[in-house]
Amino acid sequence: MKTLKGKSVYLRALEPEDLEFVHDIENDEDIWMLSNTQTPFSKYIIKKYLENALKDIYEVKQLRLVIETLQGTPIGLIDLFDFDFKNKRAGLGIIIKNEDDRNKGYGKEALKLLVEYSFVHLNLHQLYCQISDGNTSSIKLFKSQGFEEVGFLKDWQFNNNSFHSEYIFQLINN
Repeated sequence: MKTLKGKSVYLRALEPEDLEFVHDIENDEDIWMLSNTQTPFSKYIIKKYLENALKDIYEVKQLRLVIETLQGTPIGLIDLFDFDFKNKRAGLGIIIKNEDDRNKGYGKEALKLLVEYSFVHLNLHQLYCQISDGNTSSIKLFKSQGFEEVGFLKDWQFNNNSFHSEYIFQLINN
């Protein structure tokens, strides 16, 4: 699909072969705060999730895609979640797995591709995300794609024995 292919990455559906990759990301305690996770996921649970990943976004209210380099290396995941067909909106999340692959433009290109797909093919009116106040790289990334800060949630997440605040960003398709 041309819509999901950029100059350095493309977005593709999850495959059974992604079990180890998804398992590694979901069980990385360093990023649990980003996804409100507190417990590890078994390979069995992730295998069942991958088996159901073929279901339509309108049914499961979520779309998770693998961010892959054009050379075929998976480097991250990008999600639409809380898909609300009636109100034409969805939440958006992205993770580039390895720090060595971050700040190279992969996330920016993947985000741009998914935003375009969301507005053109899914006919969404808006996308939103919540970003921890200390995550300056993600704030910069989403702002670079036109997302606007619309709110601040003080002491919103409790992690590592302390509260963390989050910004809310929105992108409205005009």
